[in-house]
Parts: sequence; C-alpha cells; structure tokens
Amino acid sequence: MKIADMTWADVEARAARDDRALLPIGSTEQHAQLSLCVDAILAERVAVEAAEPSGAPVFPVMPYGLAPYFTAFPGTVSLRVETLLAVARDVLASIRRSGFRRILVVNGHGGNAPVGALAQELMAEWGDVSIKFHEWWKAPRTWETAQAIDPSASHANWMENFPWTRLPQTPAPEGRKLAPDFALMRASPPGQARALLGDGAFGGPYQLPDETMLRLWRTGVEETREALEGPWPTLS
Repeated sequence: MKIADMTWADVEARAARDDRALLPIGSTEQHAQLSLCVDAILAERVAVEAAEPSGAPVFPVMPYGLAPYFTAFPGTVSLRVETLLAVARDVLASIRRSGFRRILVVNGHGGNAPVGALAQELMAEWGDVSIKFHEWWKAPRTWETAQAIDPSASHANWMENFPWTRLPQTPAPEGRKLAPDFALMRASPPGQARALLGDGAFGGPYQLPDETMLRLWRTGVEETREALEGPWPTLS
C-alpha cells in the first residue's frame, strides 16, 4: 500500500502489527527516447507490486540520485554524494521513528550504490533496525533472465523499455545500436560523454516484445517480494 493512500493513524496501526516498510529510490536522468524518470518509475512500481500481498507500506519514491555523468543531457538532475546520503539518512530515520524496523530499500539506479553502504552504517549506529538494500534489476534471477534474453541488457535500451516507461511522442528506433566505448565514456566529463553516447542509450536493441518484458518484470517483482518476506534478523 502506498503511503499516499494512508493517514498517519493508518501508519501507526500498521507499524504496530507489522514493522516492514519499503523505500524505493530512483533517479531523474536521460534514458534516450524513454522517460527521464525511468529509474523512479520502475523502483516504485516494483516495490508496490511486491508489497501488495502483505500490505506493507511503500513510501514515496526518492526521484533524484547520483547521475553526474549525464548532466550534459537536459532534464537530468544529479545530487552530490553527500546530499544523497544526507537525504537518505533523514528519510530512513523518519521511517524508523514511525515504528518500522525492517526496511527494504528498493533501488532502481546503479549510481545510488552509496546508499547500500549507508544502510550498513545506520544498522551499526542504531542497533534496532534491519535495512536491506535491494537493487531489483541486479537480483540474481532477474539479472540471469535479462542476460538470457539478450546480453546487452543495460541503461536506456530494451531492458528499461516497458509499456510504463515509454513516451507516445518518441517511439523506439528500429534495430540495434552499437555499444559505445564504455571505458572512454567513464573517463570523460559530461559533455564528452554525451558526444560518445549520442541519443543516450548504451547499445543493443531499443525495444523487445512486451511478452518478453513482462516475463522479466514478473521475475523482478517475485525477487523483490522474496526480499521483503525474509529472512530478517530477530531485533531486540
């Protein structure tokens, strides 16, 4: 259940009987012809669908993350590392203060990896909370499924092209795109990285059949749900 559909009293009652909650985190950044908010859309949706059977609350998605390499593409928003960690710390502290002790962070953007280290730090600092950092698209079975479909699975290509991340005004190009020189791209400032990437996709097919994508999606939801269901440590 989305926190947006709950009152404070609903949250209080929920935490008293089940102390699990989910926090999706994403990014607002270029995704070629797809929505700039792909990572936020996917993180929130997979969290909501995974939580549905249990009714665990899903907090609003954090829409901004670390994306300095894409800042030459208009519309991209990138936080500083210290800003992301400060915001994530404050949000997680608020979730804990609301009574939740088992928190699943559902990450939709690779650049947000420092939040995983923060989760370890907070568990050591607080001592009464368990925080899982779940990168849904990199979970073992989900990633294995993606690789079996096409090894090119990556940023802004078919792997992120779902019916709910597409935009009607920008249909996917036909065919496959050649992969850029990733080593050179990672060593380049944003303007040169944009020149190397062109439209922003990382190569491979732009779009695959919906039935293929829904198979991948179901696997992602199932693994996220398994992470929510446990195992969790016993907390004092």
